[in-house]
Amino acid sequence: MEMAPHDEERLLEKIRALPLIYRKQLIDFIEYLQLKAQKKETLYLSEKALSKDWLLPEEEEAWKNL
Repeated sequence: MEMAPHDEERLLEKIRALPLIYRKQLIDFIEYLQLKAQKKETLYLSEKALSKDWLLPEEEEAWKNL
């Protein structure tokens, strides 16, 4: 999803209007969101790669009693 150019400028204006202490908190929050997105992406990529092994008959046999 892309932001419209006017939305991006509006966001920058709001950031500039914040007191310095809140800007630092905002940076922390943005970094948290980036890390969260990165972890989510890694999980999806791992799932796709591991699903090949999960579907093997040997795996079905190994896990059938659980």
